Amino acid sequence: MASGRFDLRGKVAIVTGGNGGIGLGMARGLADAGADIAVVGRNESKSRAACAELGARGIRAIAVVADVTDKAAVAEMTDRVARELGRIDILVNNAGITVRKPPHLLEIEEWDSVIDTNLTSAFVCSKAVYPAMKAAGGGKIINIGSMMSIFGASFAPAYAASKGGIVQFTRACACAWAVDNIQANAILPGWIDTDLTKRAREQVDGLNDRVLARTPAARWGGMDDFAGIAVFLSSAASDFVTGTAIPVDGGYSINV
Repeated sequence: MASGRFDLRGKVAIVTGGNGGIGLGMARGLADAGADIAVVGRNESKSRAACAELGARGIRAIAVVADVTDKAAVAEMTDRVARELGRIDILVNNAGITVRKPPHLLEIEEWDSVIDTNLTSAFVCSKAVYPAMKAAGGGKIINIGSMMSIFGASFAPAYAASKGGIVQFTRACACAWAVDNIQANAILPGWIDTDLTKRAREQVDGLNDRVLARTPAARWGGMDDFAGIAVFLSSAASDFVTGTAIPVDGGYSINV
């Protein structure tokens, strides 16, 4: 269990998309630091399995089924979390999807789906938790960006647009809510070994070799590489850190 500046005992975190991949890796870190967790996702059985794992770490964990792009569904989700876990201190906006097509082949429906899931959901969820955080005297919001918040990619125009938008949205929240002692920061994952990137390696020729060649750490990241940064940005240790976009990428973004 964490102690001192990194102690999250008595805190409650909402993690959207927290039933697998990076989201579950972050939830594990928060649970190990003592936070109770609400795992929000559309796959109830997968979320319940994640909650069973997190609960075994000695914290309370609940699975909430919600469409995080829907204002009414998110309002119901936040009400349930506050009712069952008692408060809301931390929000991790991690839900995300992608469609791998060049711009000229991307349909407007596909664009809308990616933007709504990756970017609009962060706005909807952040706005929904703001009153509870303000009333509690502060809070932490962590938005998940990407290397494509920095770089372009021919095969992911909607995803890149959504993740660039996440960084600017994070900065706006940081400026607006600093007076309420709410810190908002973004994490920019590099190439991480998840179900989504496994499909990318199947669809994008040579991607695996290019990633390994450019990453100084000479490996793909893992979901548990996000446990520590999640705890830092959720804890008192980061009370004077806001509006940042922190790469967690094994050095990919600083190599040429």
